[in-house]
Amino acid sequence: MTAPTVPNSGVISADLPVLTRKDFVSDQEVRWCPGCGDYSILAQMQKMLPELHVPRENLVFISGIGCSSRFPYYVETYGFHSIHGRALTLATGLKTARPELKVFVITGDGDGLSIGGNHLLHAMRRNVDLTVVLFNNRIYGLTKGQYSPTSEFGKVTKSSPYGTTERPLNPIRIALAAGATFVARSIDRDTKHLEEVLYQAAQHKGISFVEVYQNCNIFNDGAFAAFAEKEVRQDRMVYLEHGKPLRYGKDSQNGIRLNGFTPEVVHDAASDDGLLVHNAHNQDITLANILVGMDYPDFPVPIGVFRDIDAPVFDDLVQQQVEEAIAKGRGDLAAILHSGETWVVE
Repeated sequence: MTAPTVPNSGVISADLPVLTRKDFVSDQEVRWCPGCGDYSILAQMQKMLPELHVPRENLVFISGIGCSSRFPYYVETYGFHSIHGRALTLATGLKTARPELKVFVITGDGDGLSIGGNHLLHAMRRNVDLTVVLFNNRIYGLTKGQYSPTSEFGKVTKSSPYGTTERPLNPIRIALAAGATFVARSIDRDTKHLEEVLYQAAQHKGISFVEVYQNCNIFNDGAFAAFAEKEVRQDRMVYLEHGKPLRYGKDSQNGIRLNGFTPEVVHDAASDDGLLVHNAHNQDITLANILVGMDYPDFPVPIGVFRDIDAPVFDDLVQQQVEEAIAKGRGDLAAILHSGETWVVE
């Protein structure tokens, strides 16, 4: 894994100590259920962070409420454990005021897509330079097993004893529709892939959104087992790699092609001719949406980077306006406040 400097991540000096995973492990006891997929995400994040070559004082983790939102306690950086669904608002404010910081947002399918859905949408459309990691276990874990915005239709839970009557949200489709400039998916059980995707997301300039399929072994155990278990993964998932044809299977014998706008599985594809070649840098989201629509078991589940494009960044644009305003001349706030009961700003 290469490790170029992250843009806008603070001053990098040759005098900085070489950091390791241990430097990002806090002294707090990790309080998740034994076997929870959150442990894997935490471990891969801690392994990845040294590769960014960013001083720890320039790294911030911000979370909302949920099992995933305990994350800032367990990473030896600065952080905020904020309120339900509002992590993106704090992160946007911090990144805008302190653009030199590298800001991560840790959220879940409930925190980020229910009460926090509105804030997630606006952070994406603004293209704020944040790395958003959404833990998707398709259940409310912290509050003991109610259905979430991503729970499958008909799911029987404590809050839906007769089965849910709601269609689930697809986080990747939402991110694409909202204009996120980096959109990816990984799983807690493929640790190498997860670490690489987190690294790519952290390198991106602008909003990066990573959905992680995360197993809640207490309230929704095995939600992704049909395709995510190591024994079946190669046959039931397709890894997206820019510029490469979509192939999957133990021997990469199967492929995906398009019939118009409809994807089709090609069994035992002898050559790459006619197979769909992935393009993560396409400004148009049509291809990415087609991939998102490939539902298991009719298709392999797509994993990897769906979209990775460049676009103007919100906090850079705001900072430019601030600098232009300062260049016109600084005002005297004290003089204004003491000039009388009313004043006119010209």
